[in-house]
Amino acid sequence: MTRHDTGRIRFGYHGSRPVAHRIIKTAGHEVDDFELVEYDINEPFRALREGLLDTMIVKFGIHEPDLLSSAALTAESRVAVVGTTHRLADRDSLSVEELADHTMFECPGSFPAYVWDQVVPPHTPSGRPIRRGHRVGNIPAMMALVASGEAVHLSVDSLADVAPPSVRVIPVHDLPPAPVALAWRRDLDREHVLRFIADAERSHA
Repeated sequence: MTRHDTGRIRFGYHGSRPVAHRIIKTAGHEVDDFELVEYDINEPFRALREGLLDTMIVKFGIHEPDLLSSAALTAESRVAVVGTTHRLADRDSLSVEELADHTMFECPGSFPAYVWDQVVPPHTPSGRPIRRGHRVGNIPAMMALVASGEAVHLSVDSLADVAPPSVRVIPVHDLPPAPVALAWRRDLDREHVLRFIADAERSHA
């Protein structure tokens, strides 16, 4: 690939670096041309809005007036994260209906509530309420609470990339996959970043 701009693309991700690597490589770009920056789940769009990131991975659908998002580049299957000693830990697959028996996590920080409703739905498909009672601010704290058996977390399968041995990541078969896309500021004018976004969309079309 011929580089059109000497500036590295500041690329935001959360949790799994391999997901970012796959998007970059599938678009025909080199990982070395990117500065990978993990964004804070409590303020997911702050770094993008402040100009500290050029683009970032987003999962599920976002609707922010100052941001644009690409078409879905891929999708991630839904999973439940449970402690290895939890009574569900020996299962190969789970239903969100049975997970409603357990308390999930509250929406963190200023994370958009409408997106969190896609991560941890307020109700199961049959209408059972899903309780949200635990609050943590980062992945290690969330994993520690899950490992203790006090909480269960609904997430996406790339969380397995950062899961410690004290938890199990189990497929949830009755929730739709989460679309994975790129987001950027509406006023972005860095040509090489816009070219990368176009390449990413084209490679997944």
